[in-house]
Parts: sequence; structure tokens; C-alpha cells
Amino acid sequence: QVQLVESGGGLVQPGGSLRLSCAASGSSFSFAVMGWYRQAPGKQRELVATATSSGSTNYADSVKGRFTISTGNAKNTVYLQMNSLKPEDTAVYYCNMFSSIRGHYWGQGTQVTVSS
Repeated sequence: QVQLVESGGGLVQPGGSLRLSCAASGSSFSFAVMGWYRQAPGKQRELVATATSSGSTNYADSVKGRFTISTGNAKNTVYLQMNSLKPEDTAVYYCNMFSSIRGHYWGQGTQVTVSS
């Protein structure tokens, strides 16, 4: 059974940085697209950033220039480096991995709180 495990969330002051990590276990296949989504209280889940197996990346306009998504050397690992964090970045961040054969998989979510 495939499971995505996230880590790296926490409390940070405005202007600070955090790095989120996500690793998939239990998969014998590689995911074509890996990414991060977030959901703030009272809002819908939204795309933050994605990275494809071919190296293409995509970012939400609100995080461009501040966040960087990358994939690890180990299979099915993805990271999100978040710099210059703002209070409006506060949300639960979810790792997502997509396989054209197996569909979408989600992590359990990790809380990121930006506050002074």
C-alpha cells in the first residue's frame, strides 16, 4: 500500500523559511507528477507547486520567487523550500503524487503557521 509521509512543517516568523519533505513508501512504480497543495481555514485546497519526472515545474502566482520545489535522488521524494514566508502562507500543506496508471495519492498534511 502506497503511503506519502510529510515532514518539516511548524511555526515560523514572517520572513522566515521552512523546508517541507515528502517521501512515498510502498510503491514499485515512479510517479509522473509530484507536488504540494495547501488549504487554509475556510478556503478550498489550492495548488502550490508541481514538478514532473521530466523536470518541469509549475508554481502558483502567489509563491513564485519565494518557493522552490525539487525532487530528491531517491525515488518518489519531493521537497518544498519556502522562503520569505508571509502570514497568508499559513495553511495545512499536502503532498500529492500522481501516476497515470494508479491515480492520485495524498499525504496526511503538515501544518505551516507564519506568525510573529
